[in-house]
Amino acid sequence: MGRKDASTSRTPVDQYRKQIGKQDYKKTRPMLRATRLKAEAKKTALGVKEVALVLAAILVFLLAFYAFFYLNVSDEVDLDLDSDEN
Repeated sequence: MGRKDASTSRTPVDQYRKQIGKQDYKKTRPMLRATRLKAEAKKTALGVKEVALVLAAILVFLLAFYAFFYLNVSDEVDLDLDSDEN
């Protein structure tokens, strides 16, 4: 008997889910498809954070590359000037 009583009484969460299900059923198929496509696009879209991180990584790499060659070339130029003086 306890089972019968437990199954007939619904929790507020179950009632809310049933109400939402009824509302979702009333929507037309194109509306549901558009909602689904919008949700999928939101999941797969790149965020501003990801783009900023990639750009920052590229900038750091280019600065390191530039600094490496700048230091190497500046050392060679100093050596060339010293050898010309003699």
